[in-house]
Amino acid sequence: MKRIIYLLFVIGAIAFTGCNPLEDINNEIDAKQKSIVGEDEFTMSSDDYAAIVEQDDDEDPDYYETFESFSSVDDAKAMLPAFLSDKYPLWGQGSSVLVHYNLYDGNPEEVSAYTNAEVYELVEEDYPTAASNAFYLEEDPSSVLDGILLNQIATPEVGDVVRVEYKQFTEEPTVGLTPVEEYNFADSLESWTVVDVIGTGAGTGWTQQLEYVQGNGYVSGTGQVINEDWLISPEIDLTNEADLRFQISQAINYAGDLSLLKILVSTDFTGDQAVATWNEIILATAPAGNSNDMILSEDYDFSAYDGETINIAFKYESTDSDAARWRVESLAIKTIGISGETETKTAFYTYTESGEWDVVEDVMYLSAADYDLMGEASGQPGQYNNFSGSTLPENYLPTFLNIKYPFAQEEDTVFIIYKYYGGSGVGTVIKGNLYTVTNGVWEPSVASLQFGFDNGVWVPDNTIKYTLTNADYEYIGTELAAVEGYEDLVGTLIDYHDYDYNWDNDQILFSLGILADYINPNAEEGQKYLFSYLVYDNGLNELSMHVIKTEGEWILVSN
Repeated sequence: MKRIIYLLFVIGAIAFTGCNPLEDINNEIDAKQKSIVGEDEFTMSSDDYAAIVEQDDDEDPDYYETFESFSSVDDAKAMLPAFLSDKYPLWGQGSSVLVHYNLYDGNPEEVSAYTNAEVYELVEEDYPTAASNAFYLEEDPSSVLDGILLNQIATPEVGDVVRVEYKQFTEEPTVGLTPVEEYNFADSLESWTVVDVIGTGAGTGWTQQLEYVQGNGYVSGTGQVINEDWLISPEIDLTNEADLRFQISQAINYAGDLSLLKILVSTDFTGDQAVATWNEIILATAPAGNSNDMILSEDYDFSAYDGETINIAFKYESTDSDAARWRVESLAIKTIGISGETETKTAFYTYTESGEWDVVEDVMYLSAADYDLMGEASGQPGQYNNFSGSTLPENYLPTFLNIKYPFAQEEDTVFIIYKYYGGSGVGTVIKGNLYTVTNGVWEPSVASLQFGFDNGVWVPDNTIKYTLTNADYEYIGTELAAVEGYEDLVGTLIDYHDYDYNWDNDQILFSLGILADYINPNAEEGQKYLFSYLVYDNGLNELSMHVIKTEGEWILVSN
């Protein structure tokens, strides 16, 4: 009975004082847990990106899960603290984590200047040889590209980057007819517009096929039907062209009256074909109307439209007794010029303080030939001339770079800019990365952020942990040997590679500032170092000092 009374007394005492010993115990445990000081380094995984934003199972993947990257460094700084709190719930003051992650544009952050660069594609007037539309083999593009940019890009700002695309002949060209406008209808309408005037039925009128566009007036199960359908080109600007020719590749079958199929040209079409004036092109080598073979027409004299702005139309008509099948494979408008096999090349230029465009060295924009070199089979980069989630660049580019640069030396670097297919919802985007030769292997750069746990939260921390080497002690000693007040102190640095008990903290801070300026002369304001060094005082002791660059000076970090 006494035990019960004593217990009631204790409970009553607790009730009267309002204290909760269990809560105190939990708080004490939490305090001890929070005192854990940890240090880690890891690379973000697919699961990590998925955990950035908490989602229900039925929700669509968010940005981070879809792209497995952050949109910017600031985005990573904003989103990672909460993630780290969940990942390291027991870590406390003084803990640090180095996180390696991907940026959407590519790594490091400065690659975005190239992935987001303005694109300038040379036009016919830019090339040194008139009517060539490409550089000759003996012509040096780099000798004229900077001047072209000065003339063509208005009001550039210092630091602007432009990706210049141009063509160069791969063999000696020939003088002859060369296209000024081309349309290839293989699996594409080429921005032409279908106008259905009369008739309905599956597969009738103008439809897109795998290798051509097709006009048709026959319905399976019904037979021939009445149709009038137009296929009209976008506006074609020929204002600077002369001595033009027209050529078409087409096939016509099941035709009775070929006059139902017309190739027409208008100089006043504004959107309504019914009110425009149309002139018909009559070809000498038109298909006879009873074959599926593609017939390439003669180079029809098109000079009546020299200097004009025009639209071309294919007008298809059928009746209930005459329904031809008209297939058009390609069309070209040509002029006398220079033609030959070419390849498209790319160079990056940046605008400098001297008011000039300078070429950027060691930046490569992958060409179609480059992708092909990495394999053209299904699932390889050359299949679609891009990378993707199933064809990752890091799986191909190290080998590619070994082939491209067989004599590369240790620490050589190159920015690789490439196309990346992000899925049907994203399409193809431009990404990039910096590759560096490390231990003989081309390694991609990875963006990194260091975080420290400070006053209950994870904060970005640029602290560089640095342990002094023998050479560092000797450098400091040599630099301070002639500085007043240090003459008698530096001997231990040079001879024994440590400080001793004669050095005070202010002197050690000053000496570490000299070392910091030496190892990182371009350190930005706010850069931190945690230096570990040896002090001899009744034996060797390893100590540390945390410094930060403030107004150009290295001072102690205040806690």
